[in-house]
Amino acid sequence: MTDPLEAEICAWMESRTERVIDTACAHVFLGADAAWKMKRHVDLGYADFSTAERRHWALGRELEFNRTAAPDIYRAVRRVTREADGRLAMDGQGPTVEFLLEMRRFDDGAVLAADPALVDGVMADALGRTIAGFHALAPLRPEGGWTALEFTVGSNAELLRDLTYRFGSDRIELMIALTQAEFDRQKPLLKRRTTQGFARRCHGDLHLANILVEDGKPILFDCIEFNDLLSDLDVLYDLAFLLMDLDFRGRRDAAVRVLSAYLDEASRVFPDEIWEGLAALPLMLSVRAGVRAHVAAHSKDDALAKAYIEAAIAHLSPAPPRLAAVGGLSGSGKSTFARRIAPALGAAPGAVVIRTDEVRKRLMNVPPSERLPDSAYAGDLYPRAYDALIENARTLLKAGHGVVLDATFIDPALRARAEQLARDCGVPFDGVWLEGPLALLEARVAGRTNDASDATVATLQDQLARHTSQVRWRHVDVSGDVDAAAEAWLHGA
Repeated sequence: MTDPLEAEICAWMESRTERVIDTACAHVFLGADAAWKMKRHVDLGYADFSTAERRHWALGRELEFNRTAAPDIYRAVRRVTREADGRLAMDGQGPTVEFLLEMRRFDDGAVLAADPALVDGVMADALGRTIAGFHALAPLRPEGGWTALEFTVGSNAELLRDLTYRFGSDRIELMIALTQAEFDRQKPLLKRRTTQGFARRCHGDLHLANILVEDGKPILFDCIEFNDLLSDLDVLYDLAFLLMDLDFRGRRDAAVRVLSAYLDEASRVFPDEIWEGLAALPLMLSVRAGVRAHVAAHSKDDALAKAYIEAAIAHLSPAPPRLAAVGGLSGSGKSTFARRIAPALGAAPGAVVIRTDEVRKRLMNVPPSERLPDSAYAGDLYPRAYDALIENARTLLKAGHGVVLDATFIDPALRARAEQLARDCGVPFDGVWLEGPLALLEARVAGRTNDASDATVATLQDQLARHTSQVRWRHVDVSGDVDAAAEAWLHGA
């Protein structure tokens, strides 16, 4: 720290607070029930805080941008003043010498980066839907989207090339070449998505360290405000930071559930083209890993930087798409089985799980956990749900992404449609039929809570009456633990 005023204010704030967190862009002073952020007096190229006016502008935008997702955390921009006796004060009578952003203090341990295990199935689902809702309300940025991604591709290359003296050039140059080639290949799609409404003012820094959990709900905070090229993004590129972060930390299971929930929720408000965007997801994951690589390198963590470079390279060689269909009577554990096998199928972070139970609620425009009346199933909702299921899957497969279909598939014609879909798209197909004792299925159905399925024991009895044809798919016994059965299927597949 070379600026005398910055050093003086830091010392003054340290004397008034409990702890200080220093980042590349800011000093954060933690008090008993509040926290204050001061921008560093630096120009980092991508972020210019070299003048008081620039710092004031950035803090004002940070307050404005973050109030959308975290209104209870961000309070106000405060003034640091120089009083007549020469001492510093907060919002005093003297001239302003600096600005601070005041926030509510929250539990550091409640930030997801502190314990990625907190992202269980329920939280992963909530994350995907919360982010989709945030994106749906975000202002359109037709000048952003692909241009923002192009900027970061170039920025990553420049910043990592500056580090070849520490890491060597071979892997860095391979990563740069692969990334540029994939960007060029996806550029027409990325440009098209900008015109379709997918370029918005997004969070920009959406990884686990910037997501807080309070009262069981995720809160997005600390979004990027200082450079529009880093925040006016394709919504899928915004989401990709979280998916990459979870995947890198060994939580591919959580990442693919976040993605599945996001797509189901986003497709309620965005155009149908939301699904085809996954063709660019490997590129987006790779670029996000590249960002973390140079951040880690500048933090002197060379081992971590190298790991991110390898992750960036790996994302650009994705596994080929594959279609799996998991059928069975209600209570057989289809959703549990589907979610367990999804991370192992196809490109990172795994195959998107599409559930007819969720598709029905989407078509009726009701929340996934809200029960539909029995009358809703008397019309054409059943065939419409399967039509949407197949078409969503078709788009994903053509985009190069794996899919797991989660439905009863009692009707042999519907099983045939799933098989034909795989043939049409030229991908491998796995049909799985789950079965177990009737008493167990009835108990599972009766014990469900907060689930998208509306099935009751009476529904199960009706399915039994209609299930008269022989299923040629691979039969899996789920009378025991469903996760264990899914794991056994994966090892035998």
